[in-house]
Amino acid sequence: MKLAITVASLVIGTIVAAPVFAEEKQASAQKPTKEQTEIALEKLKADKKYITSKEMQLNDAESKVFWPLYDEYQAGLQKLNQRIGDSLTEYAELYRNNTMTDEKANKLLADMVAIDSDEVALKKSMIPKLQKVLPGIKVARYMQIENKMRALVKIQLADKIPLVK
Repeated sequence: MKLAITVASLVIGTIVAAPVFAEEKQASAQKPTKEQTEIALEKLKADKKYITSKEMQLNDAESKVFWPLYDEYQAGLQKLNQRIGDSLTEYAELYRNNTMTDEKANKLLADMVAIDSDEVALKKSMIPKLQKVLPGIKVARYMQIENKMRALVKIQLADKIPLVK
């Protein structure tokens, strides 16, 4: 599982951050097309679902109730990911153009805190739903899987995102 999660998170981090923060010398290199990026993201979603399926070890009855909740949670995470991507794009533009101001930095900080807060709220809303249909150990396992994947992606993003100047 460690290898699969690591590979998936490395790819996600590269897909999201690398094009946004590409150095000028890399800018001339061929960037992935939107279609290629979408294909890669769909594959990653399938890989994530496979990893989750393998690690959760659900019986038929549990599977029947878990996967709709999984899809609901992934939809919520996707909305958060879109907001993160939008913030990264905004930051990258400010960084590249050297146009960061205190006001813009404060806005980005407020956006970041709001996204973090909304992620916690999403978890808080999902855990009781999962607890109604799965044993506590499996709910904890699922949240661990999600937390590990998101943490690895965040590490990759942090590695690629330069400090504000």
